[in-house]
Amino acid sequence: IYGWSLFVTIAGSAVGAGPFLTALLGIDPSPAVNAATALALVLVATCLNLAGTKLLARVAMFGFICELVGAIFVGIHVLTFHRHYPIGVIFDNMGIGHGWSYLPAFMAASLVGAFTCYGFEACGDVAEETENAGIAIPRSIRMTIYVGVGASVFVAVALLLAVPDIPAVIAGRDKNPLITVLRSAFGPIGSRLVVAIVMVSFLSCLLSLQAAVSRLLYAYARDEMIMGSSTLARLSPHTHVPTAALIVAGVVPATIVCLGYFMENAVTTIVGFATGGIYIAFQMIVLAALSARLRGWNPHGRFTLGRWGYAVNVAALVYGVSVIVNILWPRVESDNWYEHWSMILITAFIIGCGLIYMTSARHYDRGHSPAGDAWRLQSAPRGR
Repeated sequence: IYGWSLFVTIAGSAVGAGPFLTALLGIDPSPAVNAATALALVLVATCLNLAGTKLLARVAMFGFICELVGAIFVGIHVLTFHRHYPIGVIFDNMGIGHGWSYLPAFMAASLVGAFTCYGFEACGDVAEETENAGIAIPRSIRMTIYVGVGASVFVAVALLLAVPDIPAVIAGRDKNPLITVLRSAFGPIGSRLVVAIVMVSFLSCLLSLQAAVSRLLYAYARDEMIMGSSTLARLSPHTHVPTAALIVAGVVPATIVCLGYFMENAVTTIVGFATGGIYIAFQMIVLAALSARLRGWNPHGRFTLGRWGYAVNVAALVYGVSVIVNILWPRVESDNWYEHWSMILITAFIIGCGLIYMTSARHYDRGHSPAGDAWRLQSAPRGR
């Protein structure tokens, strides 16, 4: 389910970039245009990934710097010169839920945090290519959380206070408040420069996600745990990247984009499953860790939480299950029942297919790689 969630996340990120690219190019957005731009972005990301890890690292770092510097600059600028509301607007429900419970609106709004604060585990997907992964990977994940979440919260608050007319957004008259804020704050030329930086961030995101899922496919294939292992486990002799796995990491998201074109509320469904699926995969590990702790397991890795481990484990499970329920809860009204329950149906279908494949093929018994720092397997022959 984690792999499929990454596939869908790639498709969702590409589709989400469509409105920004159309705004940058001055094209009227439409479902067909968004699908075409999403396919183009997936193709570009796949080609860059196939060029090798050195180019991937440079582009990813450039995208991260653009995203971080651009986010801080935009946040400071709109807060200083284009703020329309005081900070107290965060606690103003704008009349939503008047006479009724405000909880549904609050839970829907909280999804912004769920959609933003995930994906940090991608650092661990390249652990086999990292020296001293037991130290480097936890440190990288923590730094990504600190910097990423901090910048995201700052920019989200800044943009919220800079919206010219929040009631118009709530009523649906302003369908793209982010573009509205950028145009009012930076003008037509400046807003395009900001959108260009956003597009670099989207491309960097696609590159990182593709790299992560391709390494996941390669790892499974190397241990003969999935179909097509002999092909997916091959590395390019020139770029030393899993070529076949990267191609699959481009073809599957492109197929999802095409299927989403014919589906109403496709973006909501794609983003919902991408986030919900990854949270489900997380909670499988969290639940297994908690079960092991209850039976006396004591982690012995280079990074541990010490005596806080049990409490953090329980809190993570409670939070994760709550987020999964919130994400998968049907909110979009539709005449077709299967679209109304689409996220739950898709999630159940993928989990069901995975269970059937796991119990029938039993590929999970074929792995022979050690659980430790597998990068030593690559370095040992050269040292002898």
